[in-house]
Amino acid sequence: MSIAIVDYGMANLRSVQKGFEEVEFHADIISTPDQIKNADKLVLPGVGAFQDAVATLRNKGLDGPILQHIKSGKPFLGICLGFQMLFDVGYEDGEHKGLGLFRGKCIRFDVDTKLGLKVPHMGWNQLEFRSASPLLRDLKPLSSVYFVHGYHVVPVDQSIIATTTDYGGPFVSSIWRDNVMATQFHPEKSQKVGLQMLANFGALAS
Repeated sequence: MSIAIVDYGMANLRSVQKGFEEVEFHADIISTPDQIKNADKLVLPGVGAFQDAVATLRNKGLDGPILQHIKSGKPFLGICLGFQMLFDVGYEDGEHKGLGLFRGKCIRFDVDTKLGLKVPHMGWNQLEFRSASPLLRDLKPLSSVYFVHGYHVVPVDQSIIATTTDYGGPFVSSIWRDNVMATQFHPEKSQKVGLQMLANFGALAS
């Protein structure tokens, strides 16, 4: 079963690929619509600006094949920006249309102005489990993972929330619905906990 990591120029792909290798799953880095269509399992990572990322996916013709992969029921993992883009709209430097898989928005943390906390939220923080997401198998509640982000998602449908994390209040740190799993944190940078998540994803039937 092939794992494919989407290269659209806005992620540290090698660190994700290496994470899968450490748990003995081979993952290819791909960059074309046809490669996405042929993938059994798809990973969409990302760092940077919401607007630039969505525009790049559309310009390269990758958005449609990504959504088709998801609609076909095959496993999908979004990481950081690859998580945020799944929603309707992002508010980084204006208002920008996302991929629209889930209803909801991606907004900036306001904890700097309200509580004096630093934005972006950066470093290790704990997960409060809200569902039995396949990514969380064999992990303990309050496991710590690594974050680097200034924006967070606000889903309309609360039932998709898999974990929340506290940073001046709870925010959604991962979601799960059917074959779609997505994390605001970086599993590939989260040591044993993150590697367990990558192993869990790699072991899914496609």
